Amino acid sequence: MTNNKMTKSDSEWRQTLSADRYRVLRQHGTEPAGASPLNHEKRQGEFLCAGCGAELFPSGTKYESGSGWPSFYAPMPEAVETITDTSHGMVRTEVNCARCGGHLGHVFPDGPNPTGERYCINGAALDFKPGEK
Repeated sequence: MTNNKMTKSDSEWRQTLSADRYRVLRQHGTEPAGASPLNHEKRQGEFLCAGCGAELFPSGTKYESGSGWPSFYAPMPEAVETITDTSHGMVRTEVNCARCGGHLGHVFPDGPNPTGERYCINGAALDFKPGEK
């Protein structure tokens, strides 16, 4: 991943993202559980930010959490940033794309080894790039 920060105006984001992706990535929305076809993606490859194309999660870190959203136990180095989210009357750790700042989802301390973390990510915030066969 490159560490170059990407900035766009709100109108540029609206022009380049679908309504669902804009709501998730730019307005901190959440898609309904089970809505993303990426829940069932099992091929080798990489999960990218749907906003800027940054490489976020290698497919080898994806697992079935039963949460209804694509789940990963670790991002690529320096691919994401986290902040404290106190919305909805609870304290959670929000996960954002380090390049464009797009909202991806949240990380919880109930994942599998080796990290013990569950990155619960909106499929609308992701694109999938298959790896070489």
